[in-house]
Amino acid sequence: MDLRLQLVPLPVADVERAKSFYVDKAGFTLDHDHSAGDQFRVVQLTPPGSACSICFGIGIVDTTPGSVKGLHLVVDDIHGARAELAGRGVEMGEVEKMGAPGKPTVSYAAFTDPDGNSWTLQQISG
Repeated sequence: MDLRLQLVPLPVADVERAKSFYVDKAGFTLDHDHSAGDQFRVVQLTPPGSACSICFGIGIVDTTPGSVKGLHLVVDDIHGARAELAGRGVEMGEVEKMGAPGKPTVSYAAFTDPDGNSWTLQQISG
């Protein structure tokens, strides 16, 4: 049995602000933006190179905006990815490394969207 995660809904307060952040600053591809009246709108975006997308909008989720924490974006070059996002205006945390003797080093750099949903860049190097 294959189980493929394809879509993660995010709670946001302002759909246009979130769309602008993810497209213009985070560099996600806008896949879909559809409205059906005033009570439903779905915006779907995909991070570059990812098979999994995010979505937000109106009538999508009823959780508190900013309540999704710890989504990970795995990268090959954390310093390059961090610099690219920071260059687009994303407020990035510093790169932090974690590891143990004989184990791969795992590096992290965090950021949040305008609502406070949190993301972590992650690089595992052996």
